[in-house]
Amino acid sequence: MNSINLIGNLTKTPELKYMPGGDKAVATFSIGVKRPFTTDKSDFFNIVVYGKQAENCSTYLDKGSKVGVNGYLTTRSYDAKDGSKKYITEVIAGNVEFLTPKSEKPNNDYEDMTPIDNGDLPF
Repeated sequence: MNSINLIGNLTKTPELKYMPGGDKAVATFSIGVKRPFTTDKSDFFNIVVYGKQAENCSTYLDKGSKVGVNGYLTTRSYDAKDGSKKYITEVIAGNVEFLTPKSEKPNNDYEDMTPIDNGDLPF
C-alpha cells in the first residue's frame, strides 16, 4: 500500500503550470512537517497537485499556509547536465485540505434580505 498523510506549512508559494496543450493544471510546492517527539527537526516534502485542485492551491495558498495532504509517494529520475543521474521523490496529492483559517471578514451578505417568519414553514 502506498499512501501518505501529512500536515505541514508551505515553504514557498505554489507554482502553477499547465501540461502541453494547456488543458491540465499542475501545481508544485513543498511543505515542512515537524517530526514527532522533537521540536527542532522538520522534514520537507515536494508536493504535486493536478487539475482544478492545482488551480485552487495556486489561488488560495501562500508561503506559511498550513495544509493537510493525502496522496502517494513516487520517485522519478532524470539525467543532469553533468551526466549524472538525479532522483526526485514527490508526493502526488489526491487531496489538499486548507487548514489556515481565512482572514476574518465581516459577512454583510444578509443585510438586504427579508426575514422569514418560521411559523409559515411546513416543517
